[in-house]
Amino acid sequence: MRVHVILPAAGLGTRMSAGHSSTTAPKQFLELAGVPILIHTLRAFAEVPRVAAMYVAVRSNEMDRVAAQIRDYGFAGKVHVVTGGDTRQESVQHALDAIDCDPDDIILVHDAVRPLIDAATIERTIRAVEKHEAAIVGLPAVDTIKQVERTADGAIITATVPREYVVQAQTPQGFRCHLLKRAFAEATADEFVGTDEASLVERAGGEVAVVLGSPANFKITQPGDLELAEFYLQRQPAHR
Repeated sequence: MRVHVILPAAGLGTRMSAGHSSTTAPKQFLELAGVPILIHTLRAFAEVPRVAAMYVAVRSNEMDRVAAQIRDYGFAGKVHVVTGGDTRQESVQHALDAIDCDPDDIILVHDAVRPLIDAATIERTIRAVEKHEAAIVGLPAVDTIKQVERTADGAIITATVPREYVVQAQTPQGFRCHLLKRAFAEATADEFVGTDEASLVERAGGEVAVVLGSPANFKITQPGDLELAEFYLQRQPAHR
């Protein structure tokens, strides 16, 4: 059994650039402590011995840049670059098509802009997939959750959702190869677009377990997130 990692990194980072006039590069290529965010993320998975290969899905005009970074930071031969799509689902699909996996191999999909994922959480996710066939990293909700209806005058509360029934999904999200490929094939056939990989597997009848995540494993989306990531990074035992 092998573990393959997919990093969809074809996003344009519009929220980041909208909030910071000097930010023109997609957020996965911005630097964190002098190192591109994407490289921090690759290093995290490279620390896990069970990871056999990593696949980065990027826009076609970024492939040369990513190939150069992979070479410059010592990942040559360990990371494969594939062409991403217009959506996250398309990018993951392209990477899946490039992976030669056995049915029981494990596929981990992780946001390229969650650079502070730790090896222990990755290992826990792998073990959960071995047991349940599918698992995601998530955090229990700490705020009161309201279900709303959108109206022309704004949102109107329709219900209060008990917090014990809610988790905030993070990544990695992990699946047996045969299950993830079937879920993607069914979604494609039905022209269904999900919010994440777990939503496709849930739709295909799969049961998805939850592994406890960490507040540090957040997604860098807005300019202020870079400062927060620097804060967490400085407190890691081994500075990546």
